[in-house]
Amino acid sequence: MSLVLFLKSREGGVAPMLALAALPLFASVGASIDFGRAASARAGLQGAVDAAALMMAKDAKVADTTQLASTANNYLNANFQNSEVTNLESSVTTSSTSSGYSVNMAASGIVATRFMGVMGFSKLNVSVHSTALSYRDGLGCVLALDSHASGAGTGQGSTNVVLNGCSLYDNSDNTTALTVGGSAQITALSVGVVGNLTGAANITTTQGIRTGIGPLDDPYANASFPAFSGCTDQNFAAKNPVTINPGVYCGGMKLNAGAVVTLTPGIYYLDGGDLTVNGGATLYGDGVTLVFTSKNRNGYATASINGNATIDLKPPKSGGTAGIVIFGDRSMPTGTSFTFNGGATQYLGGAIYLPKGAVSFSGGANSSTSCTQLIGNTVTFTGNSNFALNCNNYGTKPFSPLVVKLTM
Repeated sequence: MSLVLFLKSREGGVAPMLALAALPLFASVGASIDFGRAASARAGLQGAVDAAALMMAKDAKVADTTQLASTANNYLNANFQNSEVTNLESSVTTSSTSSGYSVNMAASGIVATRFMGVMGFSKLNVSVHSTALSYRDGLGCVLALDSHASGAGTGQGSTNVVLNGCSLYDNSDNTTALTVGGSAQITALSVGVVGNLTGAANITTTQGIRTGIGPLDDPYANASFPAFSGCTDQNFAAKNPVTINPGVYCGGMKLNAGAVVTLTPGIYYLDGGDLTVNGGATLYGDGVTLVFTSKNRNGYATASINGNATIDLKPPKSGGTAGIVIFGDRSMPTGTSFTFNGGATQYLGGAIYLPKGAVSFSGGANSSTSCTQLIGNTVTFTGNSNFALNCNNYGTKPFSPLVVKLTM
């Protein structure tokens, strides 16, 4: 029967006409199903690549180019399981940034069609990419290192602590790791605590309070001071103007009212005893590090700077103690007391680094151009204090948590 006669025939013609008319509908429905499967697979692959890029950005091994491909595949396979995607391939590159690095990752695969084959399409290609950035803003200026202490960071009394453009971090995992009580106030760029805190209402931040963060690395863990021997001076005391030179001061230093002591550049070892600066005394030094240690005397040297003392000390810019103005020996007993309560006339530039010290602090220059880092085993603010982090010319080491995020 010719096509003309077939189309003119009225005998049983509905079924073939319906079949012919239904073909585009079936193709459309089938295509929708196949494209839906491919879209679902692509969404799952995108999530897996995002997760892999973030995991790699957190992993220092990313810097090892020989491990890139295998690391990328391991992370991708751990996050993506879809039997409909075959011929799965991935690629990854990294590049350095000014404060960290970026991870660029791509993946592709094939989804076999179930219905579109009748239209000549046996497969659909899916591909995704992701970029993760990791960086540290380096804007920490106060860090309590103790891993478990309650009140590792503390603001007490009527203290008003202003961290101008910089952040406070607390490595303690205690539920009261940071405590801000009474009428104490802390103002900072941000606050980060490994554990939790009390007195959040007394804390004002620009970028927020974060709890449950990972502990920060000690920024000066690799810093060291040279070996020393003998005693340059025993039980040094001053009550008049005097200039002294670097050396080993056994039995500490005592500055009484009327003393104006100028330190020439270098390292001053306080071997046992205390650095005591009473009200009315003055201590100057540029390019100096005061090391609190013990070798020739029993007990470790400590510090006690009292109210109305005038302190203006700045650190060396190079050498093993670069950026450190106060350096506490890591061998001293944990909780060794250090008191820096000189008030508004006390300026200690660079890093006050006392990894085993229980530091009591009140003071600091009320200026946005100053540079002070305070790092202790525990840190307690007992009076008004001002910090800023304009440290470009001080040789200090920045610290802050690692931030990892996806770019748009």
